[in-house]
Amino acid sequence: MATQSNDVQLGHIGPLLDSHPVDASAPCRIDFGGTLDISSFHYPLRHLAPSTVNIALDRRTTVSLRAASDDRIHVSSVGIASAAFNPSEAPYDHPLGLMFAVADYFGTSGVHIHIDSSSPPKSGLGGSSVAAVTLIAAFSKALMAMGKKGISRNRMVLLAHAIEQSVAGVPCGLQDQLAAAFGGVNAWTWPADPGLPPFAGNPLLAGKALRRLDRHLLVAYLGVTHISKDVNSTWVRQFISGNGRENWHEIVRLTQDFAGAIARWDMPAAADAMNRETAIRKAMTPQVLDDMGDRLAAAASEAGCGARFTGAGGGGCLWAIGAADAMATLKPVWEKLLSERATAGLLACGVDTHGVM
Repeated sequence: MATQSNDVQLGHIGPLLDSHPVDASAPCRIDFGGTLDISSFHYPLRHLAPSTVNIALDRRTTVSLRAASDDRIHVSSVGIASAAFNPSEAPYDHPLGLMFAVADYFGTSGVHIHIDSSSPPKSGLGGSSVAAVTLIAAFSKALMAMGKKGISRNRMVLLAHAIEQSVAGVPCGLQDQLAAAFGGVNAWTWPADPGLPPFAGNPLLAGKALRRLDRHLLVAYLGVTHISKDVNSTWVRQFISGNGRENWHEIVRLTQDFAGAIARWDMPAAADAMNRETAIRKAMTPQVLDDMGDRLAAAASEAGCGARFTGAGGGGCLWAIGAADAMATLKPVWEKLLSERATAGLLACGVDTHGVM
C-alpha cells in the first residue's frame, strides 16, 4: 500500500511547474434523475435499476498549476477570496476546502492552483465536483511530467467523489464527476454491488446527434445561487425515514422513460417525462423552484417543452428540452421573463463531446 501511495505523491512541484506549467479543463452538466446517484437511494432501489441522465455542457472549468512563491498551497478562483495554507493545514470546510483536500491527497506543495469557471458560481451545474475532477487531471499531468503513471478517467471520477464525500460530511452522488470526465449524453446506472465498479455508462447519443441536440436545449441562470446539500439532505432524510418512497419509485421510472425518449429522438416524450418528474420533486420540496423558476417552467409547459431545475434546485439554473420549433417559440418568452432579474439570463452553451482534457 505504501508503494501505491508514493505513486501519487508530488512533493514540492514549484521547480517542475517553472518548466512544465499545467492546464486542464472539464465540462459542467445538466441532469435528470439526479439524487439517484447517491448510494442512500440506489442501494435499496437496486431492484428497480435506477439511473441518472446527464448532458455535459461546453461551459468548461479550467485549472492551471503554476509555481508558487513559497512552499504553501495557494488556491484562487473567480468570485472567491484567494487562500494559501501550508500542506495539510487547510480547513476543509473553507469555500476552497475541496481543492486543498485534493492537493493534500497528492502530497504537494509550492503550487498555485488557479480555477476559472465559465459557469455562474453555485449554479447547480456541478461546479465544485467539476473543479475537483479538473484538478486531479492537472495533477495527473504533473505526475506524468515526473515520469510517473497518470490517472485514468475512471479513477479521476472515483477519487474526486471519494475526496468530496469525505470532506462534505454528507452523502454525495457521482454524476457530476462522470459528466466532467466523459462528456457527452449518457444514462449512468448504479450497480449497487460493492464488488463491482459503482457506475456504468450508456451513451444515449453519439456523433452528429450530439451537436444536433443543441437546437433542442435551453439553459437559464435564475440569478440566485443555490446550496445543493440543503435540498439533498431533505430528500435523504425523507427517504430514509420512509416518507414518499413511492415518489422515488416513480422518479426511477420517469428517468428511464426520459433516457429512452432521448435515445429514439422523441423530444415531446422527453419533455413530458421531465415535467412529470419536476412536479413530483416540487411536491416533495417546494423550494426547488422560486417564483421565477415556476413561471419559466409554466412557460415551457405551455410551449410543449419540458423544464427542470439543475442539481437539487433551490436557485441556480433551469433547463428545458423539446422539439426544435417548440424551443424556438420558448426562447424569447424565457428571455423576457429572465430580463426582470438583473442577474438572470440564458446561458450560451451546447453539448460537450470531449470530457476532461
